[in-house]
Amino acid sequence: MQEPPTQILSSIPAALVEREGRHLVLARDNRRLLVLEDGSLIASFSVAVGMPGWETPAGEFRVLNKILHPIWEHPQSGMQISSGSNNPLGSRWIGFYRDCKGRDAHDGNRWLTIDGCVMAGFHGTPHRWTVGRAVSHGCVRLFEEDIETLYRLVKVGTPVNVLQ
Repeated sequence: MQEPPTQILSSIPAALVEREGRHLVLARDNRRLLVLEDGSLIASFSVAVGMPGWETPAGEFRVLNKILHPIWEHPQSGMQISSGSNNPLGSRWIGFYRDCKGRDAHDGNRWLTIDGCVMAGFHGTPHRWTVGRAVSHGCVRLFEEDIETLYRLVKVGTPVNVLQ
């Protein structure tokens, strides 16, 4: 069972909670995403985070982009899945991390070697059972109804803090 958002909030450094303006705090260990504004909790969402070897990156970031009805592209094969019920990204994408160092790690089923850039972001998922677990390749999965709400609450440039 997950801790209530107010308990999670009390474990976050006060300076981060009391930050001015709207910002996001992802508590990876609790698998909880908090939307805060001027010290007040606006919303809280249960999330899935990255699995061992593919951890959701920790640190301070900003929302880089927002995409309605994203197209998912397999990082190795380049195969694409259009927006719709089979798209692993669901109906919305909110990117917050990008690096171009490539990736070389096992994903639980197979070894993946990715040359070039990788991104992490918040997105919906058609696989509801994954929310609340550490199962992704670094992204943060939300229930479809929750990513729709989050999409309305943030804009490009919104600060994102991902805790260890």
